Amino acid sequence: MIQIEITKEMKERANLKAIEMGKLKNSITEGEGNIAGFLGEEVANQIIKGKISNTYDYDIVGNDGTKYDVKTKRCTSQPKDYYECSVAAYNTKQSCDNYAFVRIECLNGNMKRAWFLGIYNKKEYFQDAKFLKKG
Repeated sequence: MIQIEITKEMKERANLKAIEMGKLKNSITEGEGNIAGFLGEEVANQIIKGKISNTYDYDIVGNDGTKYDVKTKRCTSQPKDYYECSVAAYNTKQSCDNYAFVRIECLNGNMKRAWFLGIYNKKEYFQDAKFLKKG
């Protein structure tokens, strides 16, 4: 787990993208998580050092052509090392090679730091994952 401070520039880029995108179909948070999602891409790219692409299928393309879909969750404190990373069931068909997992600390609407939790190969993720039904 790598802690990354969120800069003013990262927030500005994420905010512009969130405004441009608007509310997504099937959004769990009715569009409220867009800024956090775009900040997650910024955070992940601090490690991956690729190109942010913002397609439906992936968010970042690494210098070697590897496609990463970034999965971001908001939290109120530093994640524990035993926390799990997850992919929503309606997002399983995206054409990416790897998932990158990020947590963004959100306290009173303020996002100052984040944690890059790691990368998981998509195929291996679904071999290892367990499906959890709502409720």
